This record gives sequence, structure tokens and C-alpha cells, in this order.
Amino acid sequence: MSFVDLFSEGAERYAEARPRYPDRLIEFIARSSPALDTAWDCGTGNGQAAVDLARHFRVVWATDPSPAQIDHAIPSDRVVYSVQPAEQVDFPYESVDAVTVAQALHWFDQAQFFAEARRVLKPGGFFCAWGYSWSRVTPAIDAILKASVLQPVAPYWAPQNRALWDGYRGLEMPFAPVTPPNLEIRMRWTLLEYMAYVYTWSATRRAIAADGAGFFETACQRMELAWEGKERVREVTMPLSVIAGVVV
Repeated sequence: MSFVDLFSEGAERYAEARPRYPDRLIEFIARSSPALDTAWDCGTGNGQAAVDLARHFRVVWATDPSPAQIDHAIPSDRVVYSVQPAEQVDFPYESVDAVTVAQALHWFDQAQFFAEARRVLKPGGFFCAWGYSWSRVTPAIDAILKASVLQPVAPYWAPQNRALWDGYRGLEMPFAPVTPPNLEIRMRWTLLEYMAYVYTWSATRRAIAADGAGFFETACQRMELAWEGKERVREVTMPLSVIAGVVV
């Protein structure tokens, strides 16, 4: 599968609207890695995971096939960004202690990527991939989002999203599996912040391009009533699906 760039348009908005990952996840990766010299964060997007990993690793190599995402990446002295596909990078053989994939594994060619990850990982190296799909706010808000956004955009999801919705179960890693902790993202968002996140979904943008923005504007109006004011802050919960393994 060749890379389909669904994220370059609005890369700046993506960088601002996407949630950050819990500290417990980053600490789990650091504890599980055989050393803290070099990590490779592939499909890094705007570098959210990479800059958090850089708190623990000496250097993080962060790659993404989208130049626009790299252009809007979060700067860090310990993160080296480059535009490269996850399936083929210019890193040396057995050069990294950990490989991470945040919210991107389902977009990769699985066979090619795992072969490349195996190539660059050191003996005993650690692999971890994770993603989130649906969020929870309140039953009433969740129901409005389902009817006003999820149903209209349903035909526009790329088929690769199915692996994420399934929690990455069934993906075959060439690593000895490691049981991760149960994790979730918790964000304190206003309605504007939440709907900015919903807008970054590839299916949302494709639906707007095909059908116009009317459904999204209506959704925002309905959500504002249920949210009880667009400036009110509410907790948004996103369970994480995590898979991990070690080179043996």
C-alpha cells in the first residue's frame, strides 16, 4: 500500500487539536527499553509522542511521510525530524533501542514496516504501538456526536481504520509480546477544542469536501446545547489500544 496523504491539509490545525498521550505510557516505554540512547518514533505526525519520549531518551528520530506534518512539528533539541516512510528509513542496522508508533500503525504496510522495525532495533529492543478511536464525554453528548457526525462521515473512513477500531488485535508482530498497562487519554476541553479535534478526522474532512460543511455546522449547534455552552470545560476520555513486544 502506498502512502495516501490524508493529513497534510490542515497540518497546523492537526498539531493544535490532537490530544497528548499519558505520562504512564511514555514511562512504560522507557522502563521497557533495554537502554535510553535512541528511539525511533515513526509516523510521528507533529511529534507529540516524540517530544515526550525525548524526556527519557538521549535522542529521538522522528519520521513521517508528510512534509506538512514535519513542517509543523513541535521543536525539541533532542528530536531529529525527517520526512521518511515507516517502511523504509535510512537508519543503520540495529541502531535504536525502541520503536514507537502513535496513532499511525494502521496506515503502514504491515509486512514491510515490521521487517524494517526488526532491522533497526537492537537485540532486546522494545516495540510499542498505540491508538485511540472513539471518545466519551457524557451519554447525551456522545449520542449527538454519533447521530450528527459519526453517521454522516461513516462512508468516508479509509478501510485501514478498521484495524484501529479493532484495537490492533490480530496484527502479527515479529516480537515476543509484552503486556501493556491499561491506559486512557483524559483531556479537559471546551466544545471548541473538542470539535476542532473532530474536524481533524480524515473522514470528517473528506465528508465536508464531498457533501459540504452543513452537517458539521449543524452538529456544532446541537453539541453546544448539550455541552451547555461552548466555553464550558468538560472531561473527554479516550481509551488507548496498546500493543508491545521485544526483540528476542
